[in-house]
Amino acid sequence: MAKQTLPTAPGPIGVFDSGYGGLTILSKIREVLPQYDFIYLGDNARTPYGTRSYEIVYEFTRQAVSKLFEMGCHLVILACNTASAKALRTIQINDLPRMDAMRRVLGVIRPTVEGIGNVTQSRHVGVLATTGTIFSNSYPLEIHKLFPDIQVSSQACPMWVPLVENNEAHSPGADYFVQQYIESLLNKDSQIDTMILGCTHYPLLLPKIQQYTPEGIHIVSQGEWVAESLKDYLMRHPEMEKKCTKGGRCVYRTTEAEDKFTESATFFLKESIRVERINLEY
Repeated sequence: MAKQTLPTAPGPIGVFDSGYGGLTILSKIREVLPQYDFIYLGDNARTPYGTRSYEIVYEFTRQAVSKLFEMGCHLVILACNTASAKALRTIQINDLPRMDAMRRVLGVIRPTVEGIGNVTQSRHVGVLATTGTIFSNSYPLEIHKLFPDIQVSSQACPMWVPLVENNEAHSPGADYFVQQYIESLLNKDSQIDTMILGCTHYPLLLPKIQQYTPEGIHIVSQGEWVAESLKDYLMRHPEMEKKCTKGGRCVYRTTEAEDKFTESATFFLKESIRVERINLEY
């Protein structure tokens, strides 16, 4: 890939997801860092990423990062567990030196894992995520890097994202699948005292997840942890913080039809937004 000529002026923070779930991350980030400008990019036309191969997830994610860099972002957050699991490291090691070695791409898995050690008492943790994230083994690998003593059990939840994206998160039909996956996870390890929701869609299912989770088990949702981690990152990297504009603005871009994105995004954000459609294919 040829080296791009990218804007050098300060710009917004980019937030990327394959679909709508990253809006739950964006919402928490804006609560913690309301003064900054953001661009949210959803590859809604090609979602879901969870069942796709490493090669395809990497290629799609690289295209999105490249587009956000072109749009003036110096810092991009992959608000997508699948992209963080399957593409982040390759982009950081192989692509950033060619794109622009001074720009940064961060994921959501590491910030989620960093706080786990202070939450679990039994040192038995469960992960609920998409099939792609579970098969990547990213959460157990990251957890064991920081906390070798923690036992990790994982459960793929292939029906949870479709439930959310079809506005069925609060329907009676969701109960069966929520209960089924939680029980399957806890059957693997009865000592689990902490469950990670390893997909950005899952906070929309939180009332039902809480309903079917036994008392005493901590449920870890990513948004707050990612937001606080980003705040800390900007404090520790003033050279990057200076490259992030501060006007309190947020714009939205999608690869899907604008009206479809607006309808679904309104459900996630509980506010009406305007969006522009773009093309990611290079």
